[in-house]
Amino acid sequence: MTDNGNRSSLDDLSSHSGYIHPHSLSSKDEHSDHDAPRPLHQDNESQPVGPGDFPEGGLRAWLTVLGGTIVTFCTFGVVQSFGVYQDYYTRNTLQSLSASKISLIGSMQVFLVFAIGLPAGRWFDMGYFHHCLLSGTAIYTFSVFMLSLVKPHHYYQNLLAQGVGMGLGMGLMFLPSLTITSHYFRRKRSMAMGLVVAGSSIGGVVYPILLNNVFSRSSGFGWGVRAVGFMDLGLLIIANLIMKTRLPPKKKMQGEGATFRKVLTDVPYLIYMLGGFLVFWGVFVPFFYLQLYAALHGVNPTITKYSITIMNVASIFGRTVPNIAADFMGPLNVIIPSTFISACLIFAMFGAVNVTGVICFGIFYGFFSGGMVSIVAPCAGSFVTHADLSDLGIRISMLSFALSLALLTGNPIAGALLTSNHQWHRPLIFAAVSSDHLFFRKYTRLMFCLQVSLFLGAACHIAIWKTISRRRGSIKI
Repeated sequence: MTDNGNRSSLDDLSSHSGYIHPHSLSSKDEHSDHDAPRPLHQDNESQPVGPGDFPEGGLRAWLTVLGGTIVTFCTFGVVQSFGVYQDYYTRNTLQSLSASKISLIGSMQVFLVFAIGLPAGRWFDMGYFHHCLLSGTAIYTFSVFMLSLVKPHHYYQNLLAQGVGMGLGMGLMFLPSLTITSHYFRRKRSMAMGLVVAGSSIGGVVYPILLNNVFSRSSGFGWGVRAVGFMDLGLLIIANLIMKTRLPPKKKMQGEGATFRKVLTDVPYLIYMLGGFLVFWGVFVPFFYLQLYAALHGVNPTITKYSITIMNVASIFGRTVPNIAADFMGPLNVIIPSTFISACLIFAMFGAVNVTGVICFGIFYGFFSGGMVSIVAPCAGSFVTHADLSDLGIRISMLSFALSLALLTGNPIAGALLTSNHQWHRPLIFAAVSSDHLFFRKYTRLMFCLQVSLFLGAACHIAIWKTISRRRGSIKI
């Protein structure tokens, strides 16, 4: 995929970077009603606009933000709730399988959310926003209902319905619903996109409560998943109705732009991508395994059921407060301490063996990991070398692909380190140093690996800070 195809849909993720939107850098109108046939549901009122014509609010704009929040609620909110499924499968319908194989279901799901976002972003640029949203809604809801019909001990059914089907549907909806806010906002874009992204954390609060309560009743797994399906179907119908595009399709950008070869010679950015890969390799492991960890250590069942919810409540604030700080300090200056603190907090999971430990770990890790995850893409704006941002699309495309590979492999590797005997020390060192104490020998290896992964990611970000601050001529990067 070229940088031209991705640029307009992806550059909005860099709203924290301090760069001016490309519309303000050229007097040439990039939009033309003659560039492409108006696709399904392209709004009749869409007209070329100048840099000062963004509504920055109004009923239509805020309804679109609400629709985007609903979509992230139904997509990434489900991704962040996979720990409930991991716990249920491990102790019930798929107990004969390894934790690694089970976690591949969730990893495949989140991999496709990022990977499918690349062609979805291109289709968004071409004016096919509603096509993406409608087809994503259909594929996703169909897959949810298929998941409710899977038979116990039929792993491939879970993988196809939940991993592949739901992942494909989510990927078609997620990125277009996030970037459509750029049709309405420039000055308030950070706030608007923050509200949209917050929907994922709200979903991460609601879904674990719903699923845990239904799974524990006689109605069981099937009706719990169907409840999610019916709720999401209703919400996504609303989102399809209230979200509207405002601008016509963008034509292919003229000019030099950036090529893969040019970006591949930018060593600081390659180091940044490596850091992002290492961070995303381990950051979601606690979201997948905390509930199972607490349950196997005899924590109060009520608190165990709400452990994922606690992390996601904290993540709501973690995905808004650091983003606001990034507007003033620069995204790279925020992601470095967020990553370092998250790595240190991995050790705190050792203490999640009682009510107090689970609550404290959930709050702190949810907050700091939320800030780390939400800022990783905007940081790419600190590396652009073209005044018109023409190299930004390709940079975020490459970053998204790297992150998708990390998300696909990280949790299964952690599960393989865990083993069927729940040797927590192996996957949580894929997070510190082993101790001679029997408990820590048994449970620290996983935590140590996680911690090493996050520390190495933070080290990559620190290593390039001075170079990028010199390139930008400012410490606000």
